[in-house]
Amino acid sequence: MTRIGIDLGGTKTEGIVLDDDGRELARRRVPTPRGDYHATIATIGDLVAMLEQETGGRATVGIGIPGALSPATGLVKNANSTWLIGRPFDRDLAVALGRPVRLANDANCLAVSEATDGAGAGAAVVFAAILGTGCGGGIALQGRVLTGANAIAGEWGHSPLPWPRDDERPGPACYCGRQGCLETWVSGPGLAADHARVTGQTLDAVAIAARAEAGDRDAMATLTRHRHRLARGLATVVNLLDPDVIVIGGGLSKLDALYREVPGVLAGWCFSDTLVTPIRPARHGDSSGVRGAAWLWPLGSPS
Repeated sequence: MTRIGIDLGGTKTEGIVLDDDGRELARRRVPTPRGDYHATIATIGDLVAMLEQETGGRATVGIGIPGALSPATGLVKNANSTWLIGRPFDRDLAVALGRPVRLANDANCLAVSEATDGAGAGAAVVFAAILGTGCGGGIALQGRVLTGANAIAGEWGHSPLPWPRDDERPGPACYCGRQGCLETWVSGPGLAADHARVTGQTLDAVAIAARAEAGDRDAMATLTRHRHRLARGLATVVNLLDPDVIVIGGGLSKLDALYREVPGVLAGWCFSDTLVTPIRPARHGDSSGVRGAAWLWPLGSPS
């Protein structure tokens, strides 16, 4: 039995084939046809066909998207890839591929991947946070996705920044229509926007991290503010969910200082006398999402 995972991103779509032991058998990456729903379906169909031709067998297919299926309508909602919104994406893909597909939020795929054979392997409760262009979260219980009654379990990025200071109110405007969402503070663009507000310098998160590494005090102060806000955000997760492990993915997960400094700050905001929850980078890095999509089909599932 082999399983195909597809990670549908805003600019690229990646596919992978795993065997039952999690070994990678094939991988391909193609551009995402932005704004074109039917071309997106065709692209995924072609990608699956190429992967199966390369590995010589029919496989199950799981797909991670930056959004979710509405339990009320069965249509895509909350997607950064806006051309998917309001569409029966899983059903249309099932017709195109000639088999059932399983679809999940990309942060949930990260959680499943890391709970299966990554930084959260063996843990009963894994919270996975994506810190990249946006700020997503996913929950895996005993290795399975927790979707929730409204298909929004783990969506911490659109909760308000906890315990805001006066200078953090009401917070930046968010694309969801509200202000002060955690995403506007701790995502990559949120970090860059905070640096620009304070210093007047327009730099992306990578450049800010590089300047901080070189000893730039303004950049170092920006990263300190970011880590303290991240710690406050994660404290609400610990207080509510008390996960066995927190796994960080996305571009900002590569900031090593995050793992040294956030745990100590986090402990001060949690409603507990001790904090034993580890914070770890995703073991599979940028491949976690696509691997998690493949693992949406458990061992022994039919194609």
